[in-house]
Amino acid sequence: MSMTLGWILAASFVGGTLSAGLAAFALLLRASWVSTLVSFAIGALLGAAFLEVIPHAFERGNAHEAAAAILGGIFVFFVLEKLLLWRHCHTEHCEVHDPHEEGSGAHDHGRSGVLIIVGDTIHNFLDGLLIAAAFLQSTEVGIIAAVAIIAHEIPQEVGDFLILLHSGYTRARALAMNLLSSLATVAGGLIGYFGLRAVAEWEATLLGFVAASMIYVAVADLIPGLHRRPQLRDTASQALLIALGIGAIAGLRVVMVH
Repeated sequence: MSMTLGWILAASFVGGTLSAGLAAFALLLRASWVSTLVSFAIGALLGAAFLEVIPHAFERGNAHEAAAAILGGIFVFFVLEKLLLWRHCHTEHCEVHDPHEEGSGAHDHGRSGVLIIVGDTIHNFLDGLLIAAAFLQSTEVGIIAAVAIIAHEIPQEVGDFLILLHSGYTRARALAMNLLSSLATVAGGLIGYFGLRAVAEWEATLLGFVAASMIYVAVADLIPGLHRRPQLRDTASQALLIALGIGAIAGLRVVMVH
């Protein structure tokens, strides 16, 4: 087994199981803590995209092709989100996966839970593909991309766990379904390793697509949720945490380079 495949499998397995496992403690987290994780994840995603992945894409191939891949990737992820319910939920009341009427206390007999499991499995599989694409370029790019992906997975899994509980799942069953869904990350990593090597000459395009996923999740999916807390104190805290997320990626990049 090559070193690259080993990195892909390790990052996919650790990322999937770690984020799903932490979701078991969702009920112990205050809402402000989940928001903190989301803000930090935004910075990590944007930092990884603009400080590491996009520069590598421009270095490895034609800049115009890489830019086109970023634009096309954002469009593709928009379509995926609309058609496949690939949506990040960070609270129990998600506008996409919350079919019950406002104020209803009864669970929905598992309907939203099924949607969450299907959507999360597809999302985890795509994360595995993205991790594989990043590691196929270099170990440095792969590690930074994996850290950013894991950072945004944790608050997402917390939200998914809450929705599964609301749908009538027990804590044990909700955790089991989250862990099972996380295995799709490993499957995506494996398929990505063997499938993407055949198109290795499209390095700039692949990296552009990886960057597009990070930008789309951060800007279109996570940032709008922060606007629900417009108070100045919350805004300052969010901005600081986003900056910390960017700084963490910048610091990791310096460590990897040296």
